[in-house]
Amino acid sequence: MSAPRPVLAVGVLGAGTVGSQVIRILQSSREDFAARSGAQMEVRRVLVRNVDAPRDSPIDRELLTTDPAEAIDGMDLVVELIGGIEPARTFVLRALTQGISVVTGNKALLAAHGPELYEAAASNDADLYYEAAVAGAVPVVYGLRESLAGDRVTTVMGIVNGTTNFILDAMSSKGLSYEDALKQAQDMGFAEADPTADVEGLDAAAKCSILASLAFHTRVGIDDVAVEGISNITKEDMEEAARVGHTIKLLAIAERRIGEDGREGVAMRVHPAQVPSDHPLASVDGAFNAILVEGENAGRLMFYGQGAGGAPTASAVLSDLVAAAHHRAFGGHAPRESVYAHLPILDPGSTHTRYQIRLQVEDRLGVLSDVAGIFARHGVSIQSVHQRNDQVPGACVIVVTSHRAREADLRAVARALAVSDAVREVTSTIRVEGE
Repeated sequence: MSAPRPVLAVGVLGAGTVGSQVIRILQSSREDFAARSGAQMEVRRVLVRNVDAPRDSPIDRELLTTDPAEAIDGMDLVVELIGGIEPARTFVLRALTQGISVVTGNKALLAAHGPELYEAAASNDADLYYEAAVAGAVPVVYGLRESLAGDRVTTVMGIVNGTTNFILDAMSSKGLSYEDALKQAQDMGFAEADPTADVEGLDAAAKCSILASLAFHTRVGIDDVAVEGISNITKEDMEEAARVGHTIKLLAIAERRIGEDGREGVAMRVHPAQVPSDHPLASVDGAFNAILVEGENAGRLMFYGQGAGGAPTASAVLSDLVAAAHHRAFGGHAPRESVYAHLPILDPGSTHTRYQIRLQVEDRLGVLSDVAGIFARHGVSIQSVHQRNDQVPGACVIVVTSHRAREADLRAVARALAVSDAVREVTSTIRVEGE
């Protein structure tokens, strides 16, 4: 006769869309999770702001509490799903300092206070799990922490924000303006009433910093990521991308490369970019996420799936919860924070890329020579020039695409064009990646 499984008390902080799904699935599949983890997990308390508020899934009222101590102190495992930085940081630290392992999906918290939390976990014999913090159901954290532990990752590039991908996809496939695509995303529940964190790239930057820390064994923060959002993308940008067989995606890119001083370092950026239509990321539609990881030995790997939503995110949380329960029942730990490399952060201006620049120029002789001269003076070579059919009195609209050059030099070109007598307006600058 087999020994009875240990019973682990679980405290859940937050009962919103994801928290409600985690509790529902955990309770409805109790025996399956016990068999997988080797322990019986019981939700003992659920921390909420208001015990009378409506829930996405019904929760036994006796489990609900507004007192953080009741949902944390004395638990075997804690699941943090309230989001934001405070009071989440205080609650997670309260658990970790008691030796209680924590599962979280809070990318903002990890990007802002990851090192503090990792150290608290390690010094108190606890673990911190965060698969759900980056790409919902997509197991990229596990892939980087464990599956690729024997390789040397060189590049991580992906679509890690479903809201912006939905908006850009709607603009590309349906011809919508940015404003109309954003409204559709909000109406369908893919975008918040205040979409700033998503559309300005801040959410993706937080995730990029987490992925870079894992991939390159170096502590990085959100402030180390160069960020540009999608709010300036227009239908004309989409037309120009389609004309050359490209599509526009908001990319999070982290690279390990040699800097201009000859030392190896890490470069991170989030920005919209054209990618060729045959690139693996070009076909990622709607609110899905995808991350391409390149290792020196494994080559290119693709992680793809639903990056948001109650059930997909709950799947990642529950996967971590099973691992945490197994370690609690039988011993062992999740991989600790690995920051041995101590790589410096490279200047974003040293990155090499291509620009597509759309300009309104004066309709007169010598304009193209003036424009070409600006590129030449900054050491940037022109790949192509295309004249659009836009009707602008006394002006022409041209699209200039560069060869690969330093980001700093390309920015200098854009600034010089903006003050040139030959140019009425620099309408758009967008990078070209993935070629």
